[in-house]
Amino acid sequence: MAGHFDSRYTRSTVRLLREAWGAYLALLKVMVPALVTVKALEMLGMTEWLGAWLSPLMSPLGLPEPLSMVWAATLLTNIYTGLVIFFEITRDTPLTVAQVTVLGALMAVGHSLPVEGAVARKAGVPWWLTLLLRVGGAWVLGWVLHISHTLGDWLQHANHVVWAPSPRDATLVAWLQDQAMTLAMIFVVILVLMALLNLLRWLGIERLVHRLLYPLLRLLGIGPAAANITVIGMTLGLSFGAGLLLREAHSGRLAPRDIVLTLCFLGLCHSLIEDTLLIMLMGADLSGLLWARLGFALLVIALLARLPWLKRAPLPAWVFVERSLPEAASRPRRG
Repeated sequence: MAGHFDSRYTRSTVRLLREAWGAYLALLKVMVPALVTVKALEMLGMTEWLGAWLSPLMSPLGLPEPLSMVWAATLLTNIYTGLVIFFEITRDTPLTVAQVTVLGALMAVGHSLPVEGAVARKAGVPWWLTLLLRVGGAWVLGWVLHISHTLGDWLQHANHVVWAPSPRDATLVAWLQDQAMTLAMIFVVILVLMALLNLLRWLGIERLVHRLLYPLLRLLGIGPAAANITVIGMTLGLSFGAGLLLREAHSGRLAPRDIVLTLCFLGLCHSLIEDTLLIMLMGADLSGLLWARLGFALLVIALLARLPWLKRAPLPAWVFVERSLPEAASRPRRG
């Protein structure tokens, strides 16, 4: 009896490691080229060029044009880099909490596009849709917040930063070390998350999560099978959610339409804990970073799910840039 249990436990562990490694390799194939490309573009001055292109978009949001450099760095690299540039630019520039909240909303929705966009593309979301949702959506959310703050005379007091990060070592060796540590941690997180998902499924808690999230997912047009991935992506981040999404997709448990809608939702609203806390260090208000972003994402995806081109099943073949699910894309959906 004990030997049978040990054998089954060993097989389950090996299968878990194999699945986690497969999902990790799928992410590495996308993330490593994207990270190298971003670093090369950054060294060639892409951040300055992008900042100049974005500067005319700042005035309608009530922001000084130099802050376009903050969003440009965030779009191209990550939120941490944007924070460093923010503290450098605003050292002698007084801002209101409303202005910092608007900028924070831009950063929360639109960041790390080369890497996260490549991951989303691997799972089936085309680049044009990622750019439209995360750059266009970020700007629209920022504009709505700016108008709301102005009309309601909210958050107009002077901003005070909570904490400023120390500058990072800018050498190429330091960058390589940072990326190696990050990529190694991604495998650990994916392995733990997959083990947790298997445990929840075995305990029957997964079904409870599906029932609790069913009304929300139904509003978004997403099937209940994507509930776990949605929660993980919202709390931990798009890359982790997409990695698990690829694994679930290959298993046949997710329909192509659910994959696209889930990733679109996570593009607007992911990593609600870490990113929100990080941006609040700038002095941004929680209302814009969390509640407004969540409400905006729910509204946009609920509307997107009801568009004729996405509502029809099966999905048009051009949606799947990377044919991760060729057999699922051609299989008609029930219901």
